Amino acid sequence: MTTKFLLTSFNTWLPHQKSNSSDDLLAKISQIQSLANSLTFLRKLPVDFQEAPNLAIAQINQLQPDIIICCGMAESRQKLTIESCACCDTDMLKTAVNLEPLIADLATTEISHEAGKFVCEALYYAVLKHLADSQLSTKCIFVHVPILTEENADKIIADFLLILTRLS
Repeated sequence: MTTKFLLTSFNTWLPHQKSNSSDDLLAKISQIQSLANSLTFLRKLPVDFQEAPNLAIAQINQLQPDIIICCGMAESRQKLTIESCACCDTDMLKTAVNLEPLIADLATTEISHEAGKFVCEALYYAVLKHLADSQLSTKCIFVHVPILTEENADKIIADFLLILTRLS
């Protein structure tokens, strides 16, 4: 049985942004033919605190994926960062994925405990809450993606592919 993945990314939200690095990464991943059958993409989600979670949850309900990887841009970060948790007001939800072995020996990936207090965290929290409330065994992580450059793109793509492999 093939593991079904749902991968999400965001659109841009500031005038200076030519693209969103989360979507740039998923565009590159979508070109890998050997992965095509197991990956579903929900790309360029609107940067909107209600619409993005609503679209993602609708896709989760339709697809019923085994693994969800939500991706967002982190312009100020240099590495892929996997978020351990998401907060909403005083409530905190943690991913059910054991992150330490997931990132062991990855060159450009680390764990973060601060999802950013923006639409990224709102999406992550909403998805984790939906999974818990629906008692789904689907696993979910949120990955913040730095700006992709000639110097870092190959390493970041390699780490992301290893994360996909380790989750499947």
